[in-house]
Amino acid sequence: MKQRSWFCFGIPLFLSFFLLISTSTSRGLTANDTSFIRKTCKKCAQSDPNLSYNFCLTSLQAAPNSHRANDLRQLGKISIKLLGRNLTNSSSYIKELLKNKDKTDPFVRSCLHDCLDLYSDATLTAKQAIRDYRAKRYDDSNIGVSSIMDSSTTCEDGFKEKEGVVSPLTKRNNDTFQLSAISLSIINMIRLNDD
Repeated sequence: MKQRSWFCFGIPLFLSFFLLISTSTSRGLTANDTSFIRKTCKKCAQSDPNLSYNFCLTSLQAAPNSHRANDLRQLGKISIKLLGRNLTNSSSYIKELLKNKDKTDPFVRSCLHDCLDLYSDATLTAKQAIRDYRAKRYDDSNIGVSSIMDSSTTCEDGFKEKEGVVSPLTKRNNDTFQLSAISLSIINMIRLNDD
């Protein structure tokens, strides 16, 4: 009978203790991982007045495998991949908007087509930028990401050519601009460290 009561209380007690230890350990790892991302985003935001610290932080923390990044090079690769996913998603969104032919103003449709071309090209550019980055051709990667940043601005500016038109892509263009700024800041930090 004594053995059975230890078994009834001992195992749940052991499992509770095990869960408590594993939870506190994983919290410690998360805090350290976010600390690296926080420091990087702080440096990025300080080096570029157009970059939002909060946007950087939430974007990089949400990116797959960012919690495993333990150096700037890994985080830079993650940031460019995140930019590429954003471009692909934005292209799909623009295609959905273009399907609604009857409700879209002809000028807006024209702008959307221009933006789709820009984003489609930018998606290919992002793929090349990640290849350049992996090969440590940081100048080439920088040029590619800079052109992606320009594409988001060009897309947004197209809607401003006609008075009273509101861009349906403002948030997406701003996100692309910010993600490009994050990648550029990290690339530039790496370039400075390699010199």
